[in-house]
Amino acid sequence: MKLSVVIPCYNAADTIAEQLEALASQRWSEPWEVVVADNGCTDNSMEIVRQYQGRLPNLRIVDASARRGSPYALNTGVEAARGESLAFCDADDVVGDGWLPAIGQALSKYDFVACRFDTERLNPPWLQKSRSNYQKEGLPKYRYPPYLSHSGGGGMGVKRDLHQAIGGFDESLPILHDTDYCWRLQLAGVELHFVPDAVIHVRYRKTFRGIYKQARGYAEYNVLLYKRYRPLGMPALSWKRGARRWVRRWIRLLKRLPCLRSKGDLANWVWQIGWQVGRLQGSIKHRVLAL
Repeated sequence: MKLSVVIPCYNAADTIAEQLEALASQRWSEPWEVVVADNGCTDNSMEIVRQYQGRLPNLRIVDASARRGSPYALNTGVEAARGESLAFCDADDVVGDGWLPAIGQALSKYDFVACRFDTERLNPPWLQKSRSNYQKEGLPKYRYPPYLSHSGGGGMGVKRDLHQAIGGFDESLPILHDTDYCWRLQLAGVELHFVPDAVIHVRYRKTFRGIYKQARGYAEYNVLLYKRYRPLGMPALSWKRGARRWVRRWIRLLKRLPCLRSKGDLANWVWQIGWQVGRLQGSIKHRVLAL
């Protein structure tokens, strides 16, 4: 088996059919499989997956319900996978036309790759304004503080032996396990390559509550990664400058509130509020000031 596509799934009945439909339309001359890791679904996600077993080559469902969380589901899926290389997809995203041969060929040349993200197809214009697409034209740069490149977990491909060499995804990180994964591989000497022809259509959360919760979670776990990677070469943040920066952002956000004129403006504002709260919560929880 040349390539295993691993999809962690938890209650994705509303979206997984679109992902599997896109995978069923892929054409590649090499042998490949799809492994769906059931993370304890309580809806009819797995019934939908079974409907595609006659259309997708070597489609299998594996039980990943022993522990909740995407990193556990991903690791369980990899354990059951038979491919020389691995590609990770999310159950609520959609692979683009020609994605499979693009990422398959890239993995025949490189050990570790990242796809290009598109945020327009699956999200209305107002939702696209909630945040920027940082993986549209290249690898996202970690900027606060400056550190290594990274990729969203639903758009990575890697050689199986390298995944195993670093111990897979860190199951203690329910959020940003993908960033941590990228950094551990790069610190082990594996370069991350951008593959623009392998496109993933990314779906954003469509409720203000979901937008806020996601932003807050990302911000909190960014603080934890800062604490983890400072001893590994990540530059230290100035707590004084950070505190001033955090306060200034609050002031700007409060001044913006009366000027919000559209749903998209509000979505972006909610994202920024979630980020501010998450940085503070992360600093308190993880006992490191990184505002």
